[in-house]
Amino acid sequence: MTRIYDIASQFVDELAAADPVAATMMGVPGHDDRLTDYSPEGYAALASLRKRYRGLLEAAEPADDRDRIARDGMLEYLGLRDALDDAGEHLHLSGFRNPATTMRMVFDLMPRATETDWAVIARRMAAYPAALSTYRRLLEEALARGIPSPRRQVAEAIRQLRVYAGEGGTGYFQRLAAEAPPDLPASLRDDLARAADAAAAAILDFAGFLAGPFADAATDRDGVGPDRYQLAARVFNGIELDLLETYRWGWDELHRIEAEMLATCARILPGATIAETRDFLERDPARAIDGVENFRRWMQELQDRTIAELDGRHFDIPAPVKRIEAMIAPPGGALAMYYTPPSEDFSRPGRTWYPTGGRTRFPLWGEVSIAYHEGVPGHHLERANAKYLADRLSRFQRLLGGTSGYVEGWALYAERLMAELGYLEVPDYYLGMLRAQALRAVRVIVDIGMHLELEIPPDQDFHPGERWNPELGQRFCDERSQFPPDFMASEVIRYLGMPGQAISYKVGERCWLEARDRARRQLGSTFDLKAWHKGALDLGPMGLAQLQREVGRLAGEASPAD
Repeated sequence: MTRIYDIASQFVDELAAADPVAATMMGVPGHDDRLTDYSPEGYAALASLRKRYRGLLEAAEPADDRDRIARDGMLEYLGLRDALDDAGEHLHLSGFRNPATTMRMVFDLMPRATETDWAVIARRMAAYPAALSTYRRLLEEALARGIPSPRRQVAEAIRQLRVYAGEGGTGYFQRLAAEAPPDLPASLRDDLARAADAAAAAILDFAGFLAGPFADAATDRDGVGPDRYQLAARVFNGIELDLLETYRWGWDELHRIEAEMLATCARILPGATIAETRDFLERDPARAIDGVENFRRWMQELQDRTIAELDGRHFDIPAPVKRIEAMIAPPGGALAMYYTPPSEDFSRPGRTWYPTGGRTRFPLWGEVSIAYHEGVPGHHLERANAKYLADRLSRFQRLLGGTSGYVEGWALYAERLMAELGYLEVPDYYLGMLRAQALRAVRVIVDIGMHLELEIPPDQDFHPGERWNPELGQRFCDERSQFPPDFMASEVIRYLGMPGQAISYKVGERCWLEARDRARRQLGSTFDLKAWHKGALDLGPMGLAQLQREVGRLAGEASPAD
């Protein structure tokens, strides 16, 4: 342990104590019965913690390259979060990602095997109303300071909260309490039931606040403008982007992908358009699975089989990383599949979460590449592998390192990699991978376009010369993503509420591919893909600019710092 690694470990411990929700997300034990203080004072305390550790890191001299990489990545993380706080970004409500929803989601990660586990759940559930009130105080400060949130995001947050509370049915917390084993002590079961009812009531009360004075002050403007977007994009990607160049590149990528999609459609349904082929694949009963549990089981079998086939041949997968669980996501959130990493000690496995959106039939043509994205060699391999590398990465790198551009870029790269390795030879599945690529290119276009209110290029065949707005963004997504309208409606709201995140998939993949191509050119006949992947991932998670520098060093490139 070096001084920098000691600082990193101490920061994780102090952050876990100050932010119990983050502790559970990271898999750091000992804080699972509490919830985070999201009040103005709570945010100020976290900002003070970050500033103190920035000072400690800046005063510490790296002992070697590992130290330097760990220090640079942590300093970037701390600095960018300070920039977000200084800009007041925490005062803006995002419909899908806000403290109210994050506090709900954290219960999905808590163990439920023993009486002690359920007692911890009961205590945390009982803390939910008070924790929600701290977040209300933060939003009240936003009102007092005249900082409005977009009306669309407020409406989405209200919708989601009412689903969680069970308005018109059984809510999330009541369902959770009902899952408690019947042999628990009656007093504990009563505690769970009372806490569940109180949490549901608090959620409805909070939704009422959002629907009242908070909604009254909301703005009809959805885009955040160039300054806020540039900062958000830097936070999500860890690189300074030329947004107009990235926007133009998104159009070029979409056209390239659509041409390949059309060629692939000819292998499935000769003479058909992309839309016709998509509809055929969606309707064909021989290409689908019926039943939610049947689909979950299929997803689990695909993950397990992929791990077994890739291990030793294309990757060396450590034993703890080979465990992954396919889960069905609780209702109420966004409709995109997501991943949660394992705990620090791997007692909680990495999990993929699939929101069904009420569906019971699942066409498979688009699901295979998504499984690779969320599982192996995508998120699970990268995220869990980082946690496994306790002998070479700092604790901060393992639990908090990286950006969305690094993480999502790797996962999108992993989809394409599986095609290169021969796992998508069935044209249905290859078309599914291309559809996923097209969606990510669409995201680049509409996310930058809507937030910067750019003009649609006059040479495009979609509303040329008009300026982007959410309605045009929705229409473009429906026409060009090849995903269902209900899914894309959820996505557009997410893009508007998380500026700069939606572009991180393609931007990150671009960086990963460019780094690999540079290594191939530099190393020539000695380039080995398996060894390159290991070397790159063993560096640990980081921002994209740091990735470009450090992966370049692996291939012997000269760095500006050398």
